[in-house]
Amino acid sequence: MAAGMDFSSPFTVLEGSYSKDNVSSMGNPNSENLDNLKQTANGKPPLNLSVMQHSMSTMRMMDAADLAMDVGVVVDKTPSDEKSNFLPVFRSGSCAEGGPKQYMEDEHVCIDDLIEHLGAISNLPTPGAFYGVFDGHGGTDAASFVRNNILRFITEDSHFPICMEKAITSAFVKADYAFADDSELDISSGTTALTALFFGRTLIIANAGDCRAVLGRRGRAIEMSKDHKPNCTSERLRIEKLGGVIYDGYLNGQLSVARALGDWHMKGPKGSACPLSAEPELQETNLTEEDEFLILGCDGLWDVMSSQCAVTIARKELMLHNDAERCSRELVREALKRNTCDNVTVIVICFTPDPPPRIEIPQFRVRRSISTEALNLLKGMLNSNS
Repeated sequence: MAAGMDFSSPFTVLEGSYSKDNVSSMGNPNSENLDNLKQTANGKPPLNLSVMQHSMSTMRMMDAADLAMDVGVVVDKTPSDEKSNFLPVFRSGSCAEGGPKQYMEDEHVCIDDLIEHLGAISNLPTPGAFYGVFDGHGGTDAASFVRNNILRFITEDSHFPICMEKAITSAFVKADYAFADDSELDISSGTTALTALFFGRTLIIANAGDCRAVLGRRGRAIEMSKDHKPNCTSERLRIEKLGGVIYDGYLNGQLSVARALGDWHMKGPKGSACPLSAEPELQETNLTEEDEFLILGCDGLWDVMSSQCAVTIARKELMLHNDAERCSRELVREALKRNTCDNVTVIVICFTPDPPPRIEIPQFRVRRSISTEALNLLKGMLNSNS
């Protein structure tokens, strides 16, 4: 699990709502994390597998490979959103691997043509697409249920499609309640949920948990979601205000995320406020020609890779073969190579039929160099973490 962190968002973020402000070109690179837990058994998870098995990880510094990948990224100024005539063409690829964990509990969904998928629903902006990553814990029931039902709850909401933010927020809560009412499922299992809904140029990200959405903008990583960890300042304040406690980074000593659907052994009666929230945070942006692809990944990816590193790898892969499926497989392979200790699920969504263009690095008249003292200091930092 990615360690808790403060998040300085380049977007206007509202709980249960979203803003129509344009996305800033400023990203928010994170420290890297590495989980040291090792599990080798295979098979179907028992229904009552304890949520205590939800992975814990520790902070570590970005390694030399990430540093090398992050240096030299050129950021171009984003054109004005209002003047852009860009219309995305969606194509996606996904990859999911169990990794070293005992059970595979992730679920995901990819719908490149939402209008065709919905069929009877009319008057929707085109093109449309829907994607989601659901990282289960304590069994697979919650992740499977949310994966199979979340889009239906969104489109059947009375606010859809006039007020998307209300429809999406309501859908997350309704899915949580419906799961609690299903007597055939283990309602003590839980799942994080990250969805991406596209209508025309508009992208709406909804997140409850520690999966992450990262936009690739001409080589620059733009984080579109916040990791909901108990130690995150805003989540800690919310948890403590509602009577919850945090022990060693775990909510009530049991769960390493601050928001999740399911986990009804940790929640009160339906409708009551509780420290473990199913309500998502939403962020919206309008895509432009500068925006090339979106990465959705569970924490098994982000435990061992920075957002910028993932974007750099994905862009390089797409420039080589322009295959979103192969790109997602490469990100998963790299996470496993870096010894992630969790399931790994990655979706890569491209916005054009063409590969990303080469970035021309401008020639500067003033040459900048690093001093010998600074170079030796950098070498020492890298060696101490090798």
